[in-house]
Amino acid sequence: MTSKLVASNLRHHITKSAKNLRPKLLSTAVEAAVPEHDGNNSSGMTMKGVRISGRPLYLDVQATSPMDPRVVDAMLPFYLTRYGNPHSRTHFYGWESDDAVEHARAQVASLIGASPKEIIFTSGATESNNISVKGVMHFYKDKKRHVITTQTEHKCVLDSCRYLQQEGFEVTYLPVESDGLIDLEKLRAAIRPDTGLVSVMAVNNEIGVVQPVEEIGRICKEFNVPFHTDAAQALGKIPIDVEKWNVSLMSLSGHKVYGPKGVGALYLRRRPRIRVEPQMNGGGQERGIRSGTVPTPLVVGMGAACEVAKNEMDYDEKRISSLQQRLLNGIREKLDGVVVNGSLERRYVGNLNLSFAYVEGESLLMGLKEVAVSSGSACTSASLEPSYVLRALGVEEDMAHTSIRFGIGRFTTEAEIDRAVKLTVQQVEKLREMSPLYEMVKEGINIKDIQWAQH
Repeated sequence: MTSKLVASNLRHHITKSAKNLRPKLLSTAVEAAVPEHDGNNSSGMTMKGVRISGRPLYLDVQATSPMDPRVVDAMLPFYLTRYGNPHSRTHFYGWESDDAVEHARAQVASLIGASPKEIIFTSGATESNNISVKGVMHFYKDKKRHVITTQTEHKCVLDSCRYLQQEGFEVTYLPVESDGLIDLEKLRAAIRPDTGLVSVMAVNNEIGVVQPVEEIGRICKEFNVPFHTDAAQALGKIPIDVEKWNVSLMSLSGHKVYGPKGVGALYLRRRPRIRVEPQMNGGGQERGIRSGTVPTPLVVGMGAACEVAKNEMDYDEKRISSLQQRLLNGIREKLDGVVVNGSLERRYVGNLNLSFAYVEGESLLMGLKEVAVSSGSACTSASLEPSYVLRALGVEEDMAHTSIRFGIGRFTTEAEIDRAVKLTVQQVEKLREMSPLYEMVKEGINIKDIQWAQH
């Protein structure tokens, strides 16, 4: 009753306040706000020096996903009335929050085929990756001094490995093939008696390729080496079974699966048991592995997001696959020189990383102001260097500079895809009209044979 009263008062306050505000159009996917005026009575909005006519289409789901309304509904009571600390064991408020946390733990575990006792809540996949890479090696440091990872891992895994190198550990960075996948025989050859961890991302955040994790797990089991995978981009998008994959540790993120930001989870195998050294000291919450008060609303949201994903994964996959083909075919029908980066066969369908020949990447991104997308170098966006992931694939520097990552998600519509195709084609054609290289190619000149003179 109290919850309904608070919610009713909140709705009344919002409705009353909204009368004094400019009206807004809402959709389940994004908020399409009416553009604000800037004082010159010209329509549009300006942010960070960029002027746009309104809120752009959102096709950057790999960066973050919009929260599912069902997730918001699950979280709201734990902000308003069920606000107890889940670690308060002496009264009702603490008990109900603790029950909610344990229910969420079971929801996360169910999606990956794990036991709830193997789920540790963290602040996100970055923290889970740090605990996995540094925590395992620090715990077994007397016997294990070698780590194996790939050149295309997320920055937090690569930086954790570099941190270990500064402490005297050795790291092998496995190369990938031109399709973004690792060579399993090279992995097998890299394992040593003192190898303490193999860390390979399940689904790459930039190019969407799905590594052969089941085969990797089999090799690690054969050599009795713990296997860690960063599954932030895989959770809720492809089937995950920790037993089939034979993973010892797995990093998960809430906001990549239509849940809230600021929460993630670490799967930590119990049999055979894997041990880690905590990276933070505190009150001993989450079995002492991740101290700090568990944020009940965020954890509830992540649990709800995992349950929705479990129920709708097949439907989402079919729908998103159709939209991806619509986007790719629509662009390729009108443009030549379009290359898909990464394997077409082994990839998550919601990630489409394209390079456009004879186009300058920064100009293309700036021209696509009405579409929210990322370049291939999104993780190092402050740098003008091409993506380290694309360079690892052997993509030539000029093509790596022109890469655009389109992220398609649960709430993306056909109309948004069609609009993105139209705007992308228009901008690429406009830039190519200004490109002397493209003119030469159309005239049949092989620009790779040209000997350029330096002045």
